[in-house]
Amino acid sequence: MAIYAAYGSNLDPVRMAKRAPHSPIIGPGWLDGWRLTFGKVDHGLDESLPTLVEDEISQVFVMLYELTEPDERALNSAEGFDLDFYRKIHVRVNTLTGQFTAWLYVVNGYESGLPRSHVVDAIVEAAIVAGAPDDYVARISEFITRDEDESYE
Repeated sequence: MAIYAAYGSNLDPVRMAKRAPHSPIIGPGWLDGWRLTFGKVDHGLDESLPTLVEDEISQVFVMLYELTEPDERALNSAEGFDLDFYRKIHVRVNTLTGQFTAWLYVVNGYESGLPRSHVVDAIVEAAIVAGAPDDYVARISEFITRDEDESYE
């Protein structure tokens, strides 16, 4: 089984239990040298999607899962991997029990755009439920958002 590093709204264990019901939680960790942001894909989608970019002074709180192959396929579909919205990369995750190599999704595009407010709200709520530190939750809460009906054009 592969180790998946969940971030964004996938930090919510209830959400992940629905998307990957046969994949147990390993526990929380940190990606050093990465930053949570939002990105665009060139597929006519008028959305800015959660993603990670390298940033040597930042950290991202993640939750590790031991993902089964069927759950990985289901998660790929749910995340838009099958639509080429995301690609998978391997990263090193630090935990209290040591370091793990895990994979995660990053936008198959570029850093850009303002997320819709409900997306940021879902990420903040998921981080709280997952036990992310208060300063991390506060940093996520500071994202500038756009109104639900506002488009990029």
